[in-house]
Amino acid sequence: MNKGTLLLVHGAWHSPSCWDRLVPELEERGWRTSTVDLPSTWGDPQVGMYDDARAVRERLLALEGPVTVLAHSYGGVPVSEVAETVPNVRRLVYLAAHMLEAGEAVITPLGGPWFPEDAELLPAPDQPIETLYHDVPAAWAQAAVARLRPQSARAFTERQTRASWRALPSALIVCDDDRIMPELFIKRQLTMTEVVRHLPGDHSPFLSRPGELAGLVDEVTAALPARG
Repeated sequence: MNKGTLLLVHGAWHSPSCWDRLVPELEERGWRTSTVDLPSTWGDPQVGMYDDARAVRERLLALEGPVTVLAHSYGGVPVSEVAETVPNVRRLVYLAAHMLEAGEAVITPLGGPWFPEDAELLPAPDQPIETLYHDVPAAWAQAAVARLRPQSARAFTERQTRASWRALPSALIVCDDDRIMPELFIKRQLTMTEVVRHLPGDHSPFLSRPGELAGLVDEVTAALPARG
């Protein structure tokens, strides 16, 4: 059964290659898939969240037919900034992702940056296998670490002007052993949508549990109404 297009939006430090294990599982279940490469991970300190949001919007506008968006981690921020402005977007799924209010940046709920204020490019987190991929098979985890890229600090400081999860049917998938998403974010996001599901394990189930995640994407999208 054709379920429409699922746009996959990666998080900070990552690239579209992070979806390599998930895409076949989704396509077997009837999804067409598409990805976007967020420019804040290209090594340019002058690029930020608004540039990422423009890239997401351009990709959405290029897709025909109904679109569901699956956003991981930081990817939830540029998605929230623009998704409601594209008429064919029907639903949003936030996977271990930030759901911010209009006027907030990633650093806002934390009271400020966790990195030096003069930082421009942020390296990948320390001990990335432990923080991001501790459930991922070793070969895939090592390959994922090798593909991590510097992240523009500006992406974490630019404030959303919209919160598209308020305008579109949205679901949240929480990873129960997430070692990088602050508990503060998880707790407040549990109240932001009625459709919340949990996966065991790490921050990166697209690599550690691709089949389980694909099944859960089917479940939450079936539980959501579609924007007409």
